Amino acid sequence: MTDDLAIELAAITGAHGIHGEVRLKLFTDDLAAFAAYGRYRAGDRDLVLKRTKQVGKSAVARFEGIGDRNAAEALRGTVLTVPRSALAPLDEGEVYARDLVGCPVTLLDGTAFGRVYGVENYGAGDILDVERPDGTRVMLPFSTAAVPEIGDVLRIDPDFLP
Repeated sequence: MTDDLAIELAAITGAHGIHGEVRLKLFTDDLAAFAAYGRYRAGDRDLVLKRTKQVGKSAVARFEGIGDRNAAEALRGTVLTVPRSALAPLDEGEVYARDLVGCPVTLLDGTAFGRVYGVENYGAGDILDVERPDGTRVMLPFSTAAVPEIGDVLRIDPDFLP
């Protein structure tokens, strides 16, 4: 894999069964989006996907070289990444949330406000974590109402600030 920025796609949450399958916590839209990559960085090694399946609400995967429950369980907590260059190209107006980290933020009138420190999602939608120049941080919804302009600079509507 290349040395460019690692993008987290999933984390292994534990073993599934006795034949080396693992349960996944996905950071992608769905299991098919995860499976499309086929090869992942897992700490200091590469894992090649053999197959995936949905078991109830859980995503389950089988990787080459992981043949039993002990090997699968040893991967618990491992984050699976792909290089940024492996991600699909975006359409006009789209952005990967990870690409926003470090982006300057201003108010609609152009007043400097800070920089994007991170993008979080706790289940109800993306939230921008913005670090102010004084080091304090503010969280606001990443929606078209709160952030009507996305480019080299994010312009935010002050009405959405806490």
